[in-house]
Amino acid sequence: MEKGTLVEFRVQGDRRLGVVERPDGKTRWFVIDERGQSHSLAPRQISYIVNGQTYKSSDIEIFQGQVQPYIDPSSLEVAWELLVEDGETVTPAQMANLLFSESEPAACYAAHCLLSEDKLYFKQKGEVYEPRTSVQVAELKHQIEIKALKARGQQEFLARVEQALRGETVDWQRHDRQKLEALEKYAALLADVVRLGVNYDNLARSYPPPAPVLETMNMLGRTATPPAAFQLLIDLGWWDAHENLFVRRSAIPVEFASKVLEVAQQRLDSPPTDLDINRLDLSGLKVYTIDDESTTEIDDGLSWELLPEGRERLWVHIADPTRWLAPEDELDLEARKRGSTVYLPTGMVPMFPELLATGPMSLVQGKICCALSFGVVLDQTGGVEDYTIHPSLIKPTYRLTYEDVDEMLELGVQAEPEIEAIANWAKRRKSWRYNQGAISISMPEAMIKVKNDQIDIDILDDSSSRQLVAEMMILAGEVAARYGQLHNIPLPFRGQPQPELPPDEELLLLPAGFVRACAMRRCMPKSEMSITPVRHAGLGLNTYTQATSPIRRYSDLLTHFQLKAHLRGDVPPFSAEQLKEVMMTVISTTQEVTMVERQTNRYWSLEYLRRHPDKVWDVTLLMWLREDSNLGLILLEDLGLQFPMFFKRSVGLGEQLLVKVAHADPQKDMIQFQEIIYQESQSAS
Repeated sequence: MEKGTLVEFRVQGDRRLGVVERPDGKTRWFVIDERGQSHSLAPRQISYIVNGQTYKSSDIEIFQGQVQPYIDPSSLEVAWELLVEDGETVTPAQMANLLFSESEPAACYAAHCLLSEDKLYFKQKGEVYEPRTSVQVAELKHQIEIKALKARGQQEFLARVEQALRGETVDWQRHDRQKLEALEKYAALLADVVRLGVNYDNLARSYPPPAPVLETMNMLGRTATPPAAFQLLIDLGWWDAHENLFVRRSAIPVEFASKVLEVAQQRLDSPPTDLDINRLDLSGLKVYTIDDESTTEIDDGLSWELLPEGRERLWVHIADPTRWLAPEDELDLEARKRGSTVYLPTGMVPMFPELLATGPMSLVQGKICCALSFGVVLDQTGGVEDYTIHPSLIKPTYRLTYEDVDEMLELGVQAEPEIEAIANWAKRRKSWRYNQGAISISMPEAMIKVKNDQIDIDILDDSSSRQLVAEMMILAGEVAARYGQLHNIPLPFRGQPQPELPPDEELLLLPAGFVRACAMRRCMPKSEMSITPVRHAGLGLNTYTQATSPIRRYSDLLTHFQLKAHLRGDVPPFSAEQLKEVMMTVISTTQEVTMVERQTNRYWSLEYLRRHPDKVWDVTLLMWLREDSNLGLILLEDLGLQFPMFFKRSVGLGEQLLVKVAHADPQKDMIQFQEIIYQESQSAS
C-alpha cells in the first residue's frame, strides 16, 4: 500500500479510519488515525481500503462527514428486493452504484459500512455480499421482533421492580410472575440447609442458578445465590421475611385447586345420599367436645350413659366425613394426596376444604351431626367388656376447652356429673393399660403460635382433661381395631415393637425425671402401620388403629371407609392389597408433613430465642450427644425446647445450668448458647 492510503480497521470491535504512514517490517503497516495515534496493523486487521486518492490524518474527519449523508440502513431493503430474486452478489462499489448512483470513495465506503453492519438482508462471502432468501429474512425479522419485545419487557419489569422496591403497590404481569416463581424455587433451596444439612456458605456452589434466575439477578445487579434470591423476594414484598421455605420445598399443596373447591361447594349445596340409612339416633345424649380454643376442625365428642342394669357406657363420637365423599372421588383423592392436616405455628393447611372441614364434617355445637359412635362398657379394671359401633346422629351439647374441663374437674361441678364419670373411667383405663405393659415417657412439649409476627411458646401440659381425651381416643382406636380383627377387615392397624429398655439398675443410676425419660425415649422404636393386627407396645394394646381424626388424618379416614362399609353389610371399598398400596403413599406423605412441621417449629423456636438475647434460661443437661467433645442435649425447661450445646467445663447429666443465647440464626439453622456463672467471671459455651 502507498503512503496516504485510507484504510478501515477495528480496535476492540470499534470501527476506525487511519492513513497509512509507512511499512512496519515486511508485512505490517504503521497507520495514523484521526486522533493522531499510531497503530501497527497486519493485513488481516484491515477491513476496507478506500481507493481513489491519498489522504492525510487531518482529512479523516472531512471524509467521515462526506460519508454520513449516505448512511441510511433502510435503503438496504430496497437493494435487497432488487437482488434477492436472482440471488446476485454485490460488492460495496456495486452497492454504491445501486443505492446512490455514485462510485465516489465516500459513497463506496458508506455502502461498505451499511453492508458490513447489516445482519438482516445480506451476508458476507469473501469480498462480496449475498442477499439472504425471503424465508431467512422473515425469520430474522421475527427474531429481532422477539428480542425487541423481550428488551421492552425487561425494561418494564425493571420499572415495576423499582416501584416495588419503593414500597408501592405493583400490578405484576404474567411474565413477571414467571420470573418471580423461578426465583421462588431457587430461594426455597435455603430449606436444604436444614433438610439435607447442606452447608449454608456453599449453597451457591451446590445449587448453581438456572438460566432464568441468573438473567433476572444479573439484570437487577444482584448476586445469583439462594440467599440473595430470598432477600430480593422480601425486598419486593413478594415474600414475607419468615416465608416458610420448608413448605415450599415440599410437595405439600397449600391451596386447593378450583375444581376441588367447586366439588366441595356442590356437596354443600346438594348433599349426597346418605348410604347409612339406619343411623342410630343418639341425639338425646349429652355430648361434650373438648379441644383447644383455636381448634376449628371438631372431630370427636364424648358421652356417658347409665344403663338400666346399673352399668355405665362410654360413648366416643367421631365426626363422619365419609358422609360427604366416596372412595376415589375428587375429595378423597385430594385428601389422600395431602395425607393429613398440616399444623404450623402460623396456622394450619387443612386436609379438606375448610367450608366442609369446619362446617358439616365437624361436630358443631347445637346441630344434628352425622357421626361414627363407639359405645364401650369397661370392666372394673378398665378393660373392654363390651362394645358397639354405629353410624349415628348426635347433637353436641357443649363445646369445651381443656381449661374448662380442668376447672370443672377441680371444682367438682355438680351440674355435669358426666365429666367426672368419664374422667374416672379414663384413670381406670390408663391404669389398665399400664398393667398391660404400656410405657409412660413424660417430656415437656412446646406449643408454638405465631400471630402478627408475635411468637408465643407454651408448654403443652399433661393435664387431667388432656389425659381424659387421650384415653378415650385410645379406647376408640382399640375398639375399632378389635372389630376389624374379629371380622377380618383390612385396616391401617398401628403397632410398635417391644422396646429394649435399659435395665432398672442402669436407669436408677440416672437422675430421675427428664434425664431418665430421655434415656427411655431413645430406646423406643418407631410405630408401624400394617394391614393386619399387630401389638402396640407403647400403648400396651394387642391391637390398635387410629380412627378418631378422620377430618385431619387420612389413615383414620381409611378406617372409617372400611368399618362403615362392613357395618352396613357392604364389601369394604379397599381390598388388603389396595389398602396396602394406598397406605404406602399415605405413609410417605405424612412423613413429609411431620418433617415440615418439625422444621417449621424449630425455625420459629430459633427466631424466638434470637429475639431474646438477654434472657437467662434455666436448662437441664439431658444426655450427651458426643461426650468426647462435650456436646450435650439441653432442655430449656420454661419452653419445653431441646437443643445441642457445647460445654467448656465438666457437667453432669441432670445438672441444671443458666444460659443465654450467644448466637441464633433461624435461616442457617444455627444456635449457640453461653453458660452464665454469676460466681465466677469465666463462662462456658
